[in-house]
Amino acid sequence: MRFNIQKSRVAKMSQLILPAIAVVITISIIRFPEEAFQAAFEGLDVWFNIVLPALLPFFIGSQLLMGLGVVHFMGVLLEPFMRPFFNVPGAGSFVMAMGLASGYPLGAMLTGKLVKKKLCNAREAERLMSFSNTADPLFMVGAVAVGMFKDVRLGSIISVAHYISALLVGFVMRFYAVDSETTPPVTSSRSRESILLKATRELIRARREDARPFGKLLSDSIKDSINSLLLILGFITLFSVIIRIITIVGFVNMLAPGLSIILKVCGLQETLSPAIISGIFEITLGTKLASTADAPLIQRVVVASAIIAWSGLSVHFQVLSMITDTDIKILPYIIARLLHAIFAGIITYFMMAIPIEGFNSWSMPVFAIAPQSTSQSWLNIFTVSSQVFLLLFSLLILVSIIIYLLRGFEIISFKVIKK
Repeated sequence: MRFNIQKSRVAKMSQLILPAIAVVITISIIRFPEEAFQAAFEGLDVWFNIVLPALLPFFIGSQLLMGLGVVHFMGVLLEPFMRPFFNVPGAGSFVMAMGLASGYPLGAMLTGKLVKKKLCNAREAERLMSFSNTADPLFMVGAVAVGMFKDVRLGSIISVAHYISALLVGFVMRFYAVDSETTPPVTSSRSRESILLKATRELIRARREDARPFGKLLSDSIKDSINSLLLILGFITLFSVIIRIITIVGFVNMLAPGLSIILKVCGLQETLSPAIISGIFEITLGTKLASTADAPLIQRVVVASAIIAWSGLSVHFQVLSMITDTDIKILPYIIARLLHAIFAGIITYFMMAIPIEGFNSWSMPVFAIAPQSTSQSWLNIFTVSSQVFLLLFSLLILVSIIIYLLRGFEIISFKVIKK
């Protein structure tokens, strides 16, 4: 009884806190109109020059592929890889390849789509979203390494550390909520039917169930993609304004002393406090402040890498908007982002210990551009994302086929232990 009363009080407090925050934000915008306008304009500029060209083609293409049954095809084909390593269905391979190539929040959007199509359950979706919703390579190399740190070689370190730590998070999260569901049995290696034949049959079945004409499918994909991108624009603009206002009123400086104590324990300079506090809210501002902080290069890069992995509350709210009409919980995703930030920072530190000249051959020229509002930069963004997606997809198929063949020859096996 007492617990229920306390729970009711917490619910009432939350109902009062949210309106209070909304009022404070509105008053602050009225109090600082010029700064709010400039911040909103900068958010719009980021969305138009970076987010829109990077995500729109992949938003449309991913929904087309789902409607045409290609995701169902990949689900059967790549089940031997995704299930043992990440404890998610094979259809998650499509989300992983798309998410790692195109950046936030495509991985979350596609994960929500899989749940709605019943290609995975909510717990599997939470595991999948924890490592498939990552930063895009062009942002890490073009915007952060070149545009902020003025050194393209750092892009190789940041991006490699980001993807390695994301996969480590995915492997750790495979053990999440395993007792709350029944793991589907792995297909027997003695089955006479070819895995390619099974995948093709699943593709045909999915396309028959969808039954929309291609013109209708294309128009629906475009409408849904534009709506999602407009929602992302709203979040980017809102958080740009909020961050600018809390910086002006001195909120960042208020938190800096407390964070400085934690930084001292970790062996980091106190001057990195503003970057970390800003990075909690928004990824771009946080990494920019980290690049200009008065601290050793290795510490600035480690903090920037951790901020990119954390991604900021702005991205977290974008993810939340993509899964609101599903049973997916946001808390596991936030915990995974924190874990991702820790892993990325540690891996970046050890990679920075290697002489940076050793990464010269890793730097890809097509990445070495700072985002600009030109048609050529839009083409570079789309080219980079497409190349990364094709590379990841090809590697996934190759590894899955190798695993399938090894299981067929009974060299390895995966068994499901039923409790």
